[in-house]
Amino acid sequence: MEYLKKITSIEDLRKIAATKVPKMFFEYADHGSYTESTYRANESDLSSIKFRQKVAVNIANRSTKASLLGEEYAMPVALAPVGICGMQRADGEILSAQAAEEFGVPFTLSTVSCASIEDVAANTKKPFWFQLYMMKDRGFMADLIQRAKQACSALVVTLDLQVLGQRHNEVKNGMTVPPKPTLPNLLNLATKPDWCWRMLHTKRRFYGNLVGHVKGMDNVTALSEWTARQFDATLNWKDLDWIANQWGGKIILKGIMDPGDAIEACNSGADAFVVSNHGGRQLDGALSTIKALPPILEAVDRIGSTTEVWIDGGFRSGQDILRAYAMGADGVMIGRPYIYGLGAYGKDGVSKALDIMQKELSVTMGFCGITDLSQASSDILYIPEDMKLA
Repeated sequence: MEYLKKITSIEDLRKIAATKVPKMFFEYADHGSYTESTYRANESDLSSIKFRQKVAVNIANRSTKASLLGEEYAMPVALAPVGICGMQRADGEILSAQAAEEFGVPFTLSTVSCASIEDVAANTKKPFWFQLYMMKDRGFMADLIQRAKQACSALVVTLDLQVLGQRHNEVKNGMTVPPKPTLPNLLNLATKPDWCWRMLHTKRRFYGNLVGHVKGMDNVTALSEWTARQFDATLNWKDLDWIANQWGGKIILKGIMDPGDAIEACNSGADAFVVSNHGGRQLDGALSTIKALPPILEAVDRIGSTTEVWIDGGFRSGQDILRAYAMGADGVMIGRPYIYGLGAYGKDGVSKALDIMQKELSVTMGFCGITDLSQASSDILYIPEDMKLA
């Protein structure tokens, strides 16, 4: 596509998405909670890690391939679960899943997606991953997990949403799904004709995994209120046994920020966990994920666990992927980079975001004198003192 040739960075895609996506939904993805200090730190702390350049090394045959949960992918990256992707672009979850499948990385469908598990499965060829929010209605949860078993190869259990962190922009924008026909909303939507045209031609405008599956909820208002009441503040480590028994497959735990919790995650039998602060959207004032990573890796190593340790939060380039991988992470989840691509150009935009990050990863590997990610270690980095273990 000619129009994609001049797109050279994730930031380019972000700027274009801002012009195409309605304000409330762009800011839903693009912002954090409270003062957004953790949201900003995720990016700035990654950029503070510098590379050690090497020369006169044969770097002709570089590979970005790596394995996640025992399966090889084009790079050590998975598309993170992002709620209501279908509000960034009509049928957004389907488009993102298709782009990920073609590129060769995993896609994770959110519980609160616009396209249902069945919708995505009908439009893809391979199993994808499913992200689970723990809700109070265990009957619904059991049914949801059984539905996921028919189409998904791994379950990503999000642990850090027992209570919702306030994102000021969502309150100010009066964000709802679908958007209410208020005057400010209508004026903003009038400036997004392409978004509106595409949205008129899809049936996927609400929470697809819930519609028709929650008893007694036959209208949007009732279902929205039910969803708001369902996040379970009583969630604890024992509940993971119930989830594992219902699922019976590979489990990834998302939201680990503490070494003690990392040990609990390993002891729970999880196949992997994600060092994550929800992209700075939950506890503002928490550490960046890259600062939280070293002591967590040390704790996992100390108990001799083989649980994979992944990370998300603030990743905007292939260089960021290499930084985390060289520090010891087994994989990276990306959310906003592909969401910007989705909002900007749909499926092509998601593919472009992945292509940008893979090329940045490969080129930076070359400058650091390595040809395979198995060669990546802290030796290729200059790590700030406050990120090193005592």
